[in-house]
Amino acid sequence: MKTKPTQHSVGKLREIGIQPDMLICRTPEPLPDKLREKIALFTNVPVDAVIDGLDVDFLYEIPLVYHKQKLDDKIIELLQMWTRRPKLQNWVDIVEAYKEPIDEITIAFVGKYVNQRDTYESLNEALVHGCIACNLRLNLIYINSEEITEKTVGPMLAPAHAVLVAPGFGERGTEGKILAVQHAREQQIPFFGICLGMQMAVIEFARNVANLKDANSGEFRSPHDENVIDLMPEQQGQQNTGGSMRLGAYTAHLREGTQIAQIYAKPEIRERHRHRYEVMNEFVPQLESAGLVISGRNPDRDLVETIELADHPWFIGCQYHPELKSKPFAPHPLFVSFSRASLHYKQNSSIR
Repeated sequence: MKTKPTQHSVGKLREIGIQPDMLICRTPEPLPDKLREKIALFTNVPVDAVIDGLDVDFLYEIPLVYHKQKLDDKIIELLQMWTRRPKLQNWVDIVEAYKEPIDEITIAFVGKYVNQRDTYESLNEALVHGCIACNLRLNLIYINSEEITEKTVGPMLAPAHAVLVAPGFGERGTEGKILAVQHAREQQIPFFGICLGMQMAVIEFARNVANLKDANSGEFRSPHDENVIDLMPEQQGQQNTGGSMRLGAYTAHLREGTQIAQIYAKPEIRERHRHRYEVMNEFVPQLESAGLVISGRNPDRDLVETIELADHPWFIGCQYHPELKSKPFAPHPLFVSFSRASLHYKQNSSIR
């Protein structure tokens, strides 16, 4: 370990009149006392204010790591404030749940930006939240949807106990997502489709079950008689403007007796959206007669919000982004249920 970069950084701050009260030094292992003392000496910061910013295996260990070094006490001291002792038992509980799980599950994460994992960070964490609630360890297999073909889809998804098809924009990789949906549907593997992932599930069902062989989305091609996903009439011609997007929280009424209504345990929800294209209502009767369940609708504009299959153990798609409301101590119910379904599939299949 070298202290020179830290010394130079603090030196530059002091040149512009800023003297740090505390330093948090990012490090893969605890700082030796000699290095801590050296940093303190050359930066004019007290030794007990040189804190290890340790790398951790699990994100939610960080509050405990800082508390162990009395970082919280130091901040209160510097701010000349008083507070009661911190309540950290919730953090202890989720770290224990992660480190000592009762079992583990493997989820195939299908998307086209999997080489840039930060793109899906909120979704990754929501999956972790769901597993923590079930005391499960999560293993994610990131699968580039552009690499999925009819020959590769089976082997690529074979290790998974569940399949998640991620949100996204644009046509690239969508046919691979559709193949992943088809595999999960036909093999009775738990499936979760979010935003574009739900739209791919609707297209797959339309093509392979509802006899709409040319089904596709208006996002990927010009107007067509079998665009089951498209812009609403009032949005036509506004594709390049923000005004055509559905952004923010919208209400959905959940159909009584459906799986998603049981998961939420209430008839009405509000979830956050960020999308432009919708399921076209003119195709809904044909889709429903073939077995697709429209389990949630927006009451104001009569838009499809959630879908599921009654003859599948866990097959749910939602037009909104549930990951944006998930928290480590309050995991989103869809991710908790999806985790349980994944474990159930593992326990009752040949995949171990």
